[in-house]
Amino acid sequence: MEVIYPRCAALDVHKKTVVAGVRIAEESKVTTDTGIFATTTKGLLELLDWLSQYSVTHVVMEATGVYWKPVWQVLSGDDDLTLVLANAAHVKNVPGRKSDMNDTAWLRELFAHGLIRPSFVPDIATQQLRTLMRSRKQLVRDQTRHVQRIHKTLEEANIKVASLLSDMLGKSGRAMLEAMIANETDPARLAALAHKGVKATQEQLREALTGRVTEHHRFLFALHLEVIDHLDGSIARIDERVEATLSPFRDAVELVATAPGIRDLTAEGIIAEIGIDMSRYPNEGHLLSWAGFCPRQDESAGKRRSTRLRRGNRWLKTLLVEAAWAAIKKKGSYLQAQFLRLKSKRGPQKAICAVAASLLTSIYHMLKNGVPYKDLGAEHFQKRSGKSHAQRLVRQLQRLGYAVNLSAAKEEFVPA
Repeated sequence: MEVIYPRCAALDVHKKTVVAGVRIAEESKVTTDTGIFATTTKGLLELLDWLSQYSVTHVVMEATGVYWKPVWQVLSGDDDLTLVLANAAHVKNVPGRKSDMNDTAWLRELFAHGLIRPSFVPDIATQQLRTLMRSRKQLVRDQTRHVQRIHKTLEEANIKVASLLSDMLGKSGRAMLEAMIANETDPARLAALAHKGVKATQEQLREALTGRVTEHHRFLFALHLEVIDHLDGSIARIDERVEATLSPFRDAVELVATAPGIRDLTAEGIIAEIGIDMSRYPNEGHLLSWAGFCPRQDESAGKRRSTRLRRGNRWLKTLLVEAAWAAIKKKGSYLQAQFLRLKSKRGPQKAICAVAASLLTSIYHMLKNGVPYKDLGAEHFQKRSGKSHAQRLVRQLQRLGYAVNLSAAKEEFVPA
């Protein structure tokens, strides 16, 4: 088998150590060597010097949790090294005797012969934006969990007001919770704290606020509200940090935000995951596959056994599915028409994933060409279906031996 990288190395990265193996091919002679280095900064600098002694040009490592990141950062300081991040699943799928040799030796053999596909590693600015947006998402999820615990505590106290208020932490709900914490037990006084925009009547609120709130419940209310307020402050700090570092991505965020169902916050999250340089993806299909919006290839003897979506970037997939649910609410839009068209055939879950894939396809072309979103309209499928139906009839006539020339019908003049 042809050797693609004659002077390469493979790294098996662990928490405390890095096992490095070099493979040097000179004419018909192959030389290998293995070394073990600490993952401290000093140890990684020693690894860099060791690789330089062998004049290594390419280094490959597997994406093992977060342990590969500091190794990548140190080695990327050498301009003579080309770093490649390998997907562990892809390496596992390559047939061979991996169990008979150590990970480093197997990895360097595969890489030397060009059998490892490199994974997408964004630049430092994109990595930092990605970390901020993912941290923000986690904080919002933690906040939601504490809101759910407040709802659970209200149910334990037999307070049913959460079913009458759309947001228990809104102006009305927050005022009622703080009054309960302050030992207010009168349902009438609690109901009077409701904002005038609340649809429920005072009688309904009084009935829902009649319960058995104990000191234990008040302690839990105060505890959860304190944590929620702290998370609010943390989210605000992240927003300030994102705003301060957004300048390289601002134009791209504004461009992506022109798509239906996507606002600035969602656009920032999408850009953090895919970056702004679309040239790293050969076409939109590669981006869809990386995101996990392509069905897996599970076919044997002409029968497709599964059409489940492949695993991909779960952060990006979540953002796009949420945006898709918002986008289909726009009446007379292409995405709404696509959802309704597929919903009756494949069900709502597969239909919304198809809409999310269409959104990502649009975003790819928007960023690649620098153009805002343009809706094709709800009638797009009708026009496309009519054209394809006409072409199908022409092919049938041609198979019967007829020559067919199509021309648009002229509209009849109808006098007023």
